[in-house]
Amino acid sequence: MLGNKRGTSAVAGGTTLISRETRIIGNVHFSGNLEIEGEVVGDVLAAPGSDAMVRLVEAGSIQGEIHAPRVMINGSVEGAVHATSHLELAPRARVAGDVHYHIIEMAAGAEVNGRLLHCMETAADPDDAGQNPAALQAPAAKVD
Repeated sequence: MLGNKRGTSAVAGGTTLISRETRIIGNVHFSGNLEIEGEVVGDVLAAPGSDAMVRLVEAGSIQGEIHAPRVMINGSVEGAVHATSHLELAPRARVAGDVHYHIIEMAAGAEVNGRLLHCMETAADPDDAGQNPAALQAPAAKVD
C-alpha cells in the first residue's frame, strides 16, 4: 500500500511535485506522476490516454475531483475520485465524495463518505468518461 512504498513507479512524463505550503487554485492537468503534499482547489485531471498517477500524501488535500488511471490517497479529498485502473486508499485517506474505481485497495482506517462504484476498465475515450462517469459504470443487474 501507499505507506509501505518509498518510490513511485516510472511513468512517461516525469514527476511533478506540489510541495507543502503550496496552494494551487484552479484545475491541474498533468501526465506522468503527480505528487501532492500541498493543497489543490480545483480538479486534478490526467492527460487522456496516459498512464498517469496521482499520489496525495497525508498532509495534502484536494477540493475538487480527481480523474486519473492510478490514484493513491493518504490525505483528504472533497470531491469525486475517478480511478480507471487502480485506486489505493491508505490508512489516513479521507474522501468526501463518490469513488469510481476498477481495482481498489483500502487500508483499515481509510474513510469514504460517498458511494463506492465499480467501473469497467478505461473507456474508449477517457475524455468522455470524465464528462459522463456513468459511461464507465458496470451495468446494473437485471431483476425480473
